[in-house]
Amino acid sequence: MPQSTLETVNELIAGSFGGAAQVLVGQPLDTIKTRSQIAPKGMFKGPMDILTQTMRKEGILALYKGMASPLLGIAGVNSLLFAAYGISKRIISPFGQLSLKEIAAAGAMAGAANAILASPVEMFKVRMQGQYGNPSDKRLRVVAREMWAEWGFRKGVMRGYWVTMAREIPAYAGFYTAFEYSKRKFARKYGPDLPVWALLASGSTGGIAYWLSSYPLDVVKSRIQLRTTPPRGTPVQYIASELKAVVAESGVAGLFRGLTPCLIRSIPAAGSTFAAFELTREYLRSFTGV
Repeated sequence: MPQSTLETVNELIAGSFGGAAQVLVGQPLDTIKTRSQIAPKGMFKGPMDILTQTMRKEGILALYKGMASPLLGIAGVNSLLFAAYGISKRIISPFGQLSLKEIAAAGAMAGAANAILASPVEMFKVRMQGQYGNPSDKRLRVVAREMWAEWGFRKGVMRGYWVTMAREIPAYAGFYTAFEYSKRKFARKYGPDLPVWALLASGSTGGIAYWLSSYPLDVVKSRIQLRTTPPRGTPVQYIASELKAVVAESGVAGLFRGLTPCLIRSIPAAGSTFAAFELTREYLRSFTGV
């Protein structure tokens, strides 16, 4: 097997481990974040109220509502992401260490590729998290079947694809740039074989940069994916229209609703993602020699 192909296979495998770690660690705060974005106005007073009401009315397992979609899909999503990032780095420069600008470009390219799988995973997750413990709540398979039957692949399963891509491009440019910057700083002090806590810290820094780079677009994505009907017009038109609608309803602050639990979530979730990826990648490197 060619070396570049084996590298990509290793990145696919390591990415799946990183993705599973991300979902298991971060899902409860992701549920709070999504409900902050999509809940009817006045339903909750803030993130803590979402947490207490959800646990009181629906039980603690409701914080993991919608987890099946990302847990089933995240292996593919993160495998694609890390593999696309590795390929993008090799395309940009096959020689030596990339500059941070080149890292940002590779991250943006990986984010664009990642949107292909991230969009349906996010759509089903949001629609599950948008159910509040009523008797009429639906299981994931019912939601998936209805979306396909009523709207088909493009307007149903892939709803929100263009806004997901618009989110992923700056998000992963910021994500990988912050991660690599932090990792290089630690490497100067501790050498190339970083301790696990340094990988966790670097991943957490990347996770914070991810959301600060893209959060308003995440709000728009969640609202579009939860709507009963698909958006109309071109992607630029409906994204701009949704941004205006959020500002009209809640002011500029509405574009950042749910950001606090999201940032808190990003610290353990992104940290565990990269730690799991790097440790798995190092193991595979020692096993395969690539």
